[in-house]
Amino acid sequence: MLRSLKVKDYMTRDPLSFKPQMEVLEAVHLLLTHELSGAPVVDDTGRLVGFLSERDCLKAALNASYYEEFGGQVSQFMTAPAVSIDAESTLTDAAEMFVSQHRRCYPVMEDGRLVGQLSRHDTLAALERLW
Repeated sequence: MLRSLKVKDYMTRDPLSFKPQMEVLEAVHLLLTHELSGAPVVDDTGRLVGFLSERDCLKAALNASYYEEFGGQVSQFMTAPAVSIDAESTLTDAAEMFVSQHRRCYPVMEDGRLVGQLSRHDTLAALERLW
């Protein structure tokens, strides 16, 4: 049954995303405001170039504690390249990725463009509906 459920049917559409040149403090504020654990980073053409997670933001905070200045561009702290999942993947594929790679969410790609984001929460909510 799980193998028939597609990521595209359970993902969050129109996800929050950041530009590489955005100030990391602004990105932290947006993650907290939207209650997200991370968001994709896209260039001016919409191409996925990285992912900024809470973990990455904590690295920025640690960097600030060492150098007594908090800030910089998202590109300095994001994880690149970003690991993504295809919209046509199954929720079983997603669950396996979440377990093996210890990430909280993935950008969802379709035909090379960002179309959504899938979190552990989204995946568990879909599974709960099945049970």
